[in-house]
Amino acid sequence: MPASYAYLGPEGTFTEVALRTLPEAATRELIPYVSVQSALDAVRAGEAEAAFVPIENSVEGGITTTLDELVAGAPLMIYREVLLSITFALLVRPGTKLSDIKTVTAHPAAQPQVRNWLKANLPDAAWESAASNADGARLVQEGRYDAAFAGEFAASRYGLQALETGIHDAENAQTRFVLVGRPARPAAPTGADKTSVVLWQRDDHPGALRDLLGEFATRGINLMLLQSRPTGAGIGNYCFCVDAEGHISDRRVAEALTGLKRVCLQVRFLGSYPRADVTPGGVRPTLPGTSDEEFVAAADWVARCQDGRF
Repeated sequence: MPASYAYLGPEGTFTEVALRTLPEAATRELIPYVSVQSALDAVRAGEAEAAFVPIENSVEGGITTTLDELVAGAPLMIYREVLLSITFALLVRPGTKLSDIKTVTAHPAAQPQVRNWLKANLPDAAWESAASNADGARLVQEGRYDAAFAGEFAASRYGLQALETGIHDAENAQTRFVLVGRPARPAAPTGADKTSVVLWQRDDHPGALRDLLGEFATRGINLMLLQSRPTGAGIGNYCFCVDAEGHISDRRVAEALTGLKRVCLQVRFLGSYPRADVTPGGVRPTLPGTSDEEFVAAADWVARCQDGRF
């Protein structure tokens, strides 16, 4: 397997900045790809060891392109996550004034994060989506658009200047990025972990989603992301992307996944990996009756009953 990481490019994306915060990135060749799909396909094809892509932001929720790529195709697994605070700059060719800007571009996920600023400052500018924020900067450099929303750090890479900086509609906006590779044994639990799965209902009936969520709730497992995605099988057919607190080696998480596998049409395991938002000491306490010790004690009691030793 090549010692390289694919990432959503070109150079100068927030994805690249987040990727470089991983210590192991210093020992890998970092290769930009034009899309999330092409970066993940590079891993599936064995052209890269792993891919680093955005998966969620605090303003709009899940990045649907990434979620859909993880739902479909050959299975992949999440190994790490990184949180990056996001603020935008308005990048233009030197000499451009705010009154000159008639067209702006950026990645689609950027628009909800700058919508109010755009309305207040450039109400008549036409918006066009780009493959990434850095690609938008490249298109401005080429003269395709007048301005791009991107990281201020991208300005020097594309010969642009930051006309405005610190642009964001929501304070403390963050994007979550994940390192994705081929399926393998999950890393050992840290005590502050997250487990991601995709769930397909066996059939559509009243309370069907409640039944799936009940597998987590009855075991005291908190959900951190729940997003429906269309399966492509027709209107009303959805699967559910779920992030849950805990690691697959935790008894309560393992039992929940066992129950889901029993009642769902399909379950895709996307990995158990360390959380980026807390340290082990910052994880909320488990609810009464949901610790690993209590699960083991309950299982031992059932075994004793089966043996007539109660």
